[in-house]
Amino acid sequence: MSPAEEERSLPLPERWPRASKFALSACAAAVAELVTFPLDLTKTRLQIQGEAAVRRDGAAGGQAVPYRGMLRTAAGIAQEEGVRKLWQGATPAVYRHIVYTGVRMVTYEHLRDSVLGRAEGENFPLWKAVVGGMSAGAIGQFFASPADLVKVQMQMEGRRKLEGKPLRFRGVHHAFLKILSEGGVRGLWAGWVPNVQRAALVNMGDLTTYDSVKHFLLLNTTLVDNSVTHSVSSACSGLVAAVLGTPADVVKTRIMNQPRDKQGRGLLYKSSMDCLIQTVQGEGFMSLYKGFIPTWMRMAPWSLVFWLTYEQIRRMCGVSSF
Repeated sequence: MSPAEEERSLPLPERWPRASKFALSACAAAVAELVTFPLDLTKTRLQIQGEAAVRRDGAAGGQAVPYRGMLRTAAGIAQEEGVRKLWQGATPAVYRHIVYTGVRMVTYEHLRDSVLGRAEGENFPLWKAVVGGMSAGAIGQFFASPADLVKVQMQMEGRRKLEGKPLRFRGVHHAFLKILSEGGVRGLWAGWVPNVQRAALVNMGDLTTYDSVKHFLLLNTTLVDNSVTHSVSSACSGLVAAVLGTPADVVKTRIMNQPRDKQGRGLLYKSSMDCLIQTVQGEGFMSLYKGFIPTWMRMAPWSLVFWLTYEQIRRMCGVSSF
C-alpha cells in the first residue's frame, strides 16, 4: 500500500486532527449554548439595567424600566415578550460559539502539547496552563467578536419594543448587514477589546481550571478519566470562570449595546476603561458583578454540558481524551 493510500485509509480524526477537534468542540458548544441560553439573555438584561451613563445622557428614552432580580427578569421576559423570546439572539450565539469554541479548543491543545510541552502523565505547571488558556480565549474571541456583537444587540430588542422604540433588526443576517453598512468592517468589531479581555479571563477560569483540576485528580486521587472526574472539573471551571469574567462581561455588554454615531463611535463610552470607570463611579464597585448569579448559574451547567458532551463525542470518534 502506497503512503497516499495508507493515509486515505486512516480515520478522519487521524487524517485531519485539528479540523476534527474543531468540529467536535463546535458541536458540543452548540448543544450547551442552546440548553443554557435563557440564562445568558437574563444576564445581559441585568447588566444593562440601571446603566448610569444612560440615565445621565438620556439615551434610553421613554420610561425607565424598574429594577428586577434574576428570577423576575426571566419571568418578565416570558410574560411580557413571550417564552420564545428567552431564546432571542440564540442563532448568532450558536454562530459565535462554533467559531469561538472551535478556535479556542484547537489553539489551547496546540499550545499545551506542542508549544508549552506538556508530557503525558506528568504535572503541567499552572503558569503554562494560564498562558495557554488566556491566549486561546483571546484568539478565539477575536474571530468570534462580530457574532457576539449581533447576539448582544438582538438580546436587547425585546426591551426596546417595551420602551416604545422601533426594532433595529429583522433577523440575524439583517443585523450583520445593518451593522456593516452603518459602521463598516470596523463596526463589526465594536467592543472587541473588552470582549477579548473577558474571553482571556473566562478561559483562564474555564480551560485552565478544567485542565488543571482534571489532571490533578487523575494524578493524585483514585479517580479515573470518566464522567465523575469530568463533572467535578467542569463544576470548578464554571465557578472560577464566572468570578473572573463577570466584570469584563458587564463592560463588554454595555459597550456593545451603546448607541453609536455615523462613524461607529460610541456615544456613552470612549473605551472599555472609560466604561469601567463610569460604571464604578456611577453605580459602585459591585455593579461590575451585575448578572453574576445568572452568569454563574449559566456557566456551571454550560461547562457541565459542554465538557461531558465534548469528552464523550471525542471518545466515540476515536479521539484521545482532552
